[in-house]
Amino acid sequence: MSLVQLSPRVEELKQLLTDFVYNECIPAESEYRKALGEGAQRWQTVPPVMERLKKRARALGLWNLFLTKEYKEGAGLTNYEYAVLCEIMGHSPNIAPEACNCSAPDTGNMEVFAKYGSAAQKKRWLEPLLNGEIRSAFAMTEPAVASSDATNICTRIERQSKGYIVNGRKWWISGAGHPKCAVFLAMGKTDLGASKYGQQSIVVVPANAPGVTVVRPLTVFGYDDAPHGHCEVVFSNVWVPAENLILGEGRGFEVIQGRLGPGRIHHCMRSLGMAERAVELMVDRVQNRVTFGRKIAEHGVILDYIAKSRMELESARMLVLRAADMIDKVGAKSAKKEIAMAKVVVPSAALTILDRAIQTFGAGGVGQDTPLAEFWAGMRTLRIADGPDEVHTRQIAQLEIKEQNAKLAARKHKVAASHAKL
Repeated sequence: MSLVQLSPRVEELKQLLTDFVYNECIPAESEYRKALGEGAQRWQTVPPVMERLKKRARALGLWNLFLTKEYKEGAGLTNYEYAVLCEIMGHSPNIAPEACNCSAPDTGNMEVFAKYGSAAQKKRWLEPLLNGEIRSAFAMTEPAVASSDATNICTRIERQSKGYIVNGRKWWISGAGHPKCAVFLAMGKTDLGASKYGQQSIVVVPANAPGVTVVRPLTVFGYDDAPHGHCEVVFSNVWVPAENLILGEGRGFEVIQGRLGPGRIHHCMRSLGMAERAVELMVDRVQNRVTFGRKIAEHGVILDYIAKSRMELESARMLVLRAADMIDKVGAKSAKKEIAMAKVVVPSAALTILDRAIQTFGAGGVGQDTPLAEFWAGMRTLRIADGPDEVHTRQIAQLEIKEQNAKLAARKHKVAASHAKL
């Protein structure tokens, strides 16, 4: 569903993408899992089916759709238009986004290079990322500090002659385990004496640079999410040339806010797709199973599950579309309240819907024969990733108070002005 009429081109892309996801990506999920293998092999393997699907998506014109029309390298879509398409990719979250070169964290990193990167950085890193030749990771979160407050980040990026030395330990670095991961965007402090939000910088660190060590993959409720994974990474006296700095010293917060705003919405878009597929699986299941002499779908509690799931899904979608529309009209910085609301509401709504779907499958819902358990595990992380719910609700409340105070002040001023005329 869309709030506005989509252009003929976007309607065509929507149909092409729907067919691609349901006729090619979802049927390939089992083949993809089997090709990954077991143990260490899972971190060394790029399933051939993925490369085949990437070629297919590119031929269909379903490539790099995420990079909006403000970038010459992109597909020329708005954030609103991409929201509609990204949701469809979410129906097969482990296959479709990567097949279309629209998967995190690459999308955010490509946007950083496109928006802030130098010509040399774009040539070396953006071009192969856009071509789907390499993967990337964003190194921010740290085990030693509460990283939901990014001012706590303590990795050091120290100037030394013609470059920088990076020292720090990061974890939950998504994408770091992929055999094609070639580059990190690493956040750390360059000037401890600067203002609170002026100490941090972002540098480009080649994954094969001496001193970069992927220590271990971390599991999410037992899932390793191979081959990209979420890893603990150590940067030990890693030297990078000065030209690897993104935008400038002390501008790390500017870069991450430009990256995380659209990225948070992309996660929400894909989450809607996962919830939509859960509803599809739930409805199909309850019409084909019998308990106590009648189909499960005929039990009142199940009808309640389905109705509530549809209402919650539609409500969540409206928040995402509004946020995307606001980003298009006023930019991510001015749409931060709408982005935050979507980021809080969507994962929680999707989790509730997934839980209902799991319940309708009984024991089968928590196993590997449906995607529901893995979807649930991944969705639960979104209440933490890219800022926990509590940080976003705090921001929403602060912005709401500010807006209400501004309205009250404007009304008082108007009343005072009218009285002055009497």
